[in-house]
Amino acid sequence: MSLEWNEVKLEDVGKIITGKTPKTSIEDNYGGHIPFLTPSDDMNVKIIKYTNKTLTLKGLNEVKNCLIPKNSVCVSCIGSDLGKVVLTSEDTVTNQQINSIIVNEKFDYNFIYYTMILLGKQLNYMSKSSTAVPIINKSTFSNELIFVPSLEEQKKISSILSNIDAKIDNLDKINKNLTICIDVNFKNNLLNFNQYSEQELVSSELGLIPKEWEVSNLTNIANYQNGLAMQKFPPENDADCFKVLKIKELRQGFFDETSDSCSKNIKEECIVYDGDVIFSWSGSLLVDIWTGGTCGLNQHLFKVTSSKFDKWFYYCWTKFYLDQFILIAKDKATTMGHIKRKHLDESLVLIPDKETYSKLTMLFKPLFDMLIKNKIEIKKLQNLRDVLMPKLMSGEVDVSKINCDLELKYNYMKYLFNQIHKQLSKSVV
Repeated sequence: MSLEWNEVKLEDVGKIITGKTPKTSIEDNYGGHIPFLTPSDDMNVKIIKYTNKTLTLKGLNEVKNCLIPKNSVCVSCIGSDLGKVVLTSEDTVTNQQINSIIVNEKFDYNFIYYTMILLGKQLNYMSKSSTAVPIINKSTFSNELIFVPSLEEQKKISSILSNIDAKIDNLDKINKNLTICIDVNFKNNLLNFNQYSEQELVSSELGLIPKEWEVSNLTNIANYQNGLAMQKFPPENDADCFKVLKIKELRQGFFDETSDSCSKNIKEECIVYDGDVIFSWSGSLLVDIWTGGTCGLNQHLFKVTSSKFDKWFYYCWTKFYLDQFILIAKDKATTMGHIKRKHLDESLVLIPDKETYSKLTMLFKPLFDMLIKNKIEIKKLQNLRDVLMPKLMSGEVDVSKINCDLELKYNYMKYLFNQIHKQLSKSVV
């Protein structure tokens, strides 16, 4: 680490605020325009733009000393979400499970955000050594030590990482629009027949449908392969190792240090590859396209494939029934709601005639190809950011010697990364 880096306490970085919850028994405290951030919100993003709950001015008045401004660094400090970090996009209130830093002018708030991500991971890891519910109070949080360089170097470092996050954010926005486009086209082309005349429609179990279309069910259009109890397939060594895809990993979209491993010696049907459709049928029910790398499929998850139909077709129909499956699972008198194969058999689908199906495939396939390509690119960028972050934030890579325009776009970032790696190689030698 460069001699220019200094050790400081978090309380010297800015004002530390611990949030507070207005009385939930008073309905008038909630439903206003002021964001109310809690660890249950999506804290896997860099900038929090939407919160599940909002406060009214009356609710704010109960916790007015807890209002934090835009660009505050918020850190979850309790439970399994301990160490999650986000930046605020506007004036926000948090609950008592979050400590926030209102960063002063001596520090770059983006740099502090990335510093807190690394510190948060460390705190989360350390908390797992205790059986008690992990918690970091304001006093302990305020006295945590971090290392910082000059403000100029802080901005250079955070610019490199922010450029990667901006690219990730752009691809994520594109994918959200693609998802909306897919959903709308599915509804318009496979559920809505206003464009057909009465003479072109016939009666069926699903009402009036176009002639030559067929009624089938989910299990006839796709294979729903259940996963394995992976604890029965432990890896023999590091080379013989897959990460295990469970509900948690599917929900978050990636593996972490708590993810389990299994042997590669499992049946091919239970090996998951990028682009595979995965359906969680127990616990948290969801359907997604996995792009987190090759792995082993755990029980309670289906790998959905088909030798007869394209990915867009069986993905859209499975997703179409997701809300209904969630309701079925909630009605189960068990600790973990789930659906059974009979529910797949009972879920009817429409199969268009060959000509219509071919035309729809020409519409949907490019959308799915772009969606999957973007998801894979996002994972690559996230991995790049996660590799660079500790090297940059520790001073292992000295960015003060990198002479480049910090407003460079993504296409020029490769040059910047090459310079960083060259410098890192020289420092190792």
